[in-house]
Amino acid sequence: MAADPTRPRPRSGAEIREAFLAFYEARGHRRMASASLVPDDPTVLLTIAGMLPFKPVFLGQAPPPAPRATSSQKCIRTNDIENVGRTARHHTFFEMLGNFSFGDYFKEEAIAWAWELTTEVFGLDPAHLVVSVFREDDEAAALWRDAVGVDPKRIIRMDEADNFWASGPTGPCGPCSEIYYDFHPERGDDGIDLEDDSRFIEFYNLVFMQYNRDAAGTLTPLARRSIDTGMGLERMAQILQQVPNNYETDLIYPLVEAAAALAGVDYRALDSRAQTSLKVIGDHSRAITQLIADGVTASNLGRGYVLRRLLRRVVRHGRLLGIDRPFLAAMGEAAIELMAAAHPQLPERRTVILAELVREEARFLDTLERGEKLLAEVLAARPERIGGDAAFELYDTYGFPLELTQEIAEEHGLTVDLDGFEAAMERQRQRAKAAAVSIDLTLQGAIEQVAGALEPTDFRGYEALDQAACVLALVVNGEPATAAAAGDAVQIVLDSTPFYGESGGQVGDRGMLLAGEGAGGVGAGLIVAIEAVSRNRSVFVHSGRIERGRLAVGDVVQARVDRSCRRRAQAHHTATHLLQAALKQVVDDGVSQAGSLVDFDRLRFDFHCPRALTPDELEQIEDLVNGWIAEAHPLEVAEMALERARAAGAVAMFGEKYGEVVRVVDVPGVSMELCGGTHVANTAEIGLFRIVAETGVAAGIRRIEAVAGPALLPYLRERDRVVRELADRFKAQPGEILERVALQAEELRATLKELAATRGALAAAKASALAERAEALGSHRLLVERLDGVDGAGLQEAAQRLQQQLGEGAAVVLGGLPDPAELGKVILVAAFGGTVVAAGAKAGAFIGGIARLCGGGGGGRPQLAQAGGRDGAALDGALAEARRQLAVQLAGG
Repeated sequence: MAADPTRPRPRSGAEIREAFLAFYEARGHRRMASASLVPDDPTVLLTIAGMLPFKPVFLGQAPPPAPRATSSQKCIRTNDIENVGRTARHHTFFEMLGNFSFGDYFKEEAIAWAWELTTEVFGLDPAHLVVSVFREDDEAAALWRDAVGVDPKRIIRMDEADNFWASGPTGPCGPCSEIYYDFHPERGDDGIDLEDDSRFIEFYNLVFMQYNRDAAGTLTPLARRSIDTGMGLERMAQILQQVPNNYETDLIYPLVEAAAALAGVDYRALDSRAQTSLKVIGDHSRAITQLIADGVTASNLGRGYVLRRLLRRVVRHGRLLGIDRPFLAAMGEAAIELMAAAHPQLPERRTVILAELVREEARFLDTLERGEKLLAEVLAARPERIGGDAAFELYDTYGFPLELTQEIAEEHGLTVDLDGFEAAMERQRQRAKAAAVSIDLTLQGAIEQVAGALEPTDFRGYEALDQAACVLALVVNGEPATAAAAGDAVQIVLDSTPFYGESGGQVGDRGMLLAGEGAGGVGAGLIVAIEAVSRNRSVFVHSGRIERGRLAVGDVVQARVDRSCRRRAQAHHTATHLLQAALKQVVDDGVSQAGSLVDFDRLRFDFHCPRALTPDELEQIEDLVNGWIAEAHPLEVAEMALERARAAGAVAMFGEKYGEVVRVVDVPGVSMELCGGTHVANTAEIGLFRIVAETGVAAGIRRIEAVAGPALLPYLRERDRVVRELADRFKAQPGEILERVALQAEELRATLKELAATRGALAAAKASALAERAEALGSHRLLVERLDGVDGAGLQEAAQRLQQQLGEGAAVVLGGLPDPAELGKVILVAAFGGTVVAAGAKAGAFIGGIARLCGGGGGGRPQLAQAGGRDGAALDGALAEARRQLAVQLAGG
């Protein structure tokens, strides 16, 4: 069907997104909100595809939210990060528009609707469209040709690598069909090559999930065939807005312009290299803003590393453009403003986002300043040249630009192994592709296989701590089994359980499984000690060891929770809710949870806050919590619809996934939270609450550790024991200990200060006596001497004083053993005046070479540098070589 030319076409990114979702919503699809970039899936680091939130549905592990669904899903991919800004359409952050069928419609409807949407809603001319199908998928080819009317010449059959989707080596799979936009249809239909990026862009991928592949590679038709599609929002925007690349669409270009304004440049007037830097900044600014909004903080591990790497690439490209001041916060503001309408959580998290950007940028700028020192260590270890692996480590681990590494290496007369650097980059690229380009839907490990085949466990632990249950599955010593005996390490699945499975920060219960006479605590019956309980796709897994008897699948056991441990966990969990309420009152109503641990012996609460809490604030928080405990508030627990709970003011943990019906734990007038954990019935049961530590755990994340309830007595006893021992050691009353410690610390500081002054005076005295030994070399003066018994700071101070005393034409090199009896530690210092540096001698490069003669290395600034070595016996020879080299270099001056 031809497009109606009078109908207004979506053009802006927002219009394209809404048109897609509305189109499928009108065809019975449930509109789903985008899931977080942090997936509820331990096998995937970040949300890398639009279908990822529906992975449990496609696996049959969770019920579908509806027979049909549609979404605009936020995604992050970094496996091809080096192509961002260089190609027309590579991104780290992008939105994937998708429509999904969970056993409902299949190929005929998916193909017909995709064509209708593309040609009628988006108004694309069929003459500009080409479709691909899997080489063996005659059904899809016939539908495109006969039902839709696509010219057979523009239906291209492709191999498995391009047009067959698989979840992994085994599991759901099926053929794909893609729609491409042809920018140059005038080139004709003969010999169409869809790999030609200059002519074609793939914008819509239809996956027909119709088979299950077993370990032998055999394909078996699925009983419930499904549809999974993805349309790149940025790609469709490029097509409809008729711009040469995705970066110049309204989804990204305002950020490119913002970066250009900060650099004081005009994007259109720049060369391709500078334009690439602006594109990188525009793309990455979207990614880092969304990642922080979804709770990711910069670190050197996992998701935090992805964020840190993106942040540092933005800063580095900003410096390449000449931006010599902090600017990440300005880019964050621009990104929030640009994306706020589609992603309202961004303005809600503005304070957290900007604080993280400011802190991480400052940290990276400090890293750049420390780069010379880090590079000096590399220079010492690789005297011939800087190896590719070393340069890559500086680049990848420390964010140190390759260009800067090359510049400093040149100062030392060295080169960088660029081929080795590229090889290291390629190895990382391949590792990233292998880890991130596909989503593995297969189950891993025995317990995962067992859990994947079972219904969710019926948890009855809110009402009972002791009940009968039937053993549904056993894993013994890591392998599936039907029976187990005394001594075996086991993982057990029951049909129902009173044991709480670790979730929401609360640890799993401990206890026993009993049978026969053992159930009464006597005789030779079964006893299984349960040490931990976890959850695997809503199946509760009881881990422990059989202490006595035998256990088999189908046995009925008595499941008995350790009541003491449960009481401790309940006290700590309710105390955590009170703690969050107190933080909102004392610190900031916008305080949000970043993680928690509810254990038997303590609680830990992580929260977003840009600063440390003061002692007075901690005292206020403690007083509030203990006040609420003393007021004996009864807890009210109810299940209700999620929207009703939110309307009532219930606090949800950021990033947590909730169903349509949620459990609400309410301490009336104090706290109301969505929570599936176990709690006391009345706050008075907690007894007492005590904060034991407040620390920083990551940029913008603070942590409070506390003890409450029955666990507080052992904690106080240990503290009391320590105080008594200190009192005995200092011969003082407990109240006098702090004063005694402060007095001794002050005496120690005074003694160390006197010792440092004495050493400094000795070094100065020794140094002043050396000045008369300086050798005149034209307009320069050279002094190379050995000075033992002086530490690094003293030797550096002595060299600086001598250079200043001898003038700007002086080159001073001092070497010595801090402890003359220890030949394994050598210190060398070079201090060069301004005219010496101008003559081409640079202290950092020079002293590093001399130190190598002593089995060491080092470096520093052109005018002052320090190095070290491990061979004291070689020191005199090294100093003689230093004198010879400098004499040659300075003799003509």
